[in-house]
Amino acid sequence: MTTISKENYLKLIYNFHARGIAAATSQMAKELNVSNSAISDMAKKLSKEGLIEYEKYKGMKLTRRGELEALKVLRKHRLWEMFLQKALEIPWSKLHDEAERLEHHTSEYLIDKIDSYLGFPRFDPHGHPIPKKDGTIEGADMLIPMLECINGKKYKLKQVDDKDGGLIKYLSDIDLILDTEFEFVDRIQYDNSIKIRYGEKEIILSEKVASNLLVKELTEKGV
Repeated sequence: MTTISKENYLKLIYNFHARGIAAATSQMAKELNVSNSAISDMAKKLSKEGLIEYEKYKGMKLTRRGELEALKVLRKHRLWEMFLQKALEIPWSKLHDEAERLEHHTSEYLIDKIDSYLGFPRFDPHGHPIPKKDGTIEGADMLIPMLECINGKKYKLKQVDDKDGGLIKYLSDIDLILDTEFEFVDRIQYDNSIKIRYGEKEIILSEKVASNLLVKELTEKGV
């Protein structure tokens, strides 16, 4: 059976709630590729440690202490992604997996040094806000799922789900990277795929791809 660190449980619960998804046992098990019983056992342990509130069949919720622990892990992960991209030029599609390995073996001292070296960035390479040392986290601009875009309007890509390296590689291959401005051309009713136009390209994105992208609507001034 796969062994998952306590930090990954806390981080996943935080990410679920940030996306408005209940941190149910079955959802957690699917995401972490472990059994439901493994999730339940860890939930009981984290509850005893005062990191989560857990009631069987009702899912998990972070306590304030648990939230701060989750934010520490997210801070390390997202700063490592920035460092790997800026300092070592690691490809966009490989950043998440490498940062996932490093986040569990990094001291607060080292991550503070990395933060300072990078100039205290607000967002990681995938558009996710980076928690500050004190546990606060600045919200991003008002973002909407790409699937909710309206025909004829213009948008800017601002956030990408970073867990799937295949998705990131595909976006890189078609030059659809963060801050790309595009026009939403059409929605194809048959399979809910969408057509967008940017630069000299007009492409069709599947519903699966589009569901992992968040965008910001542009005003007439382009902001």
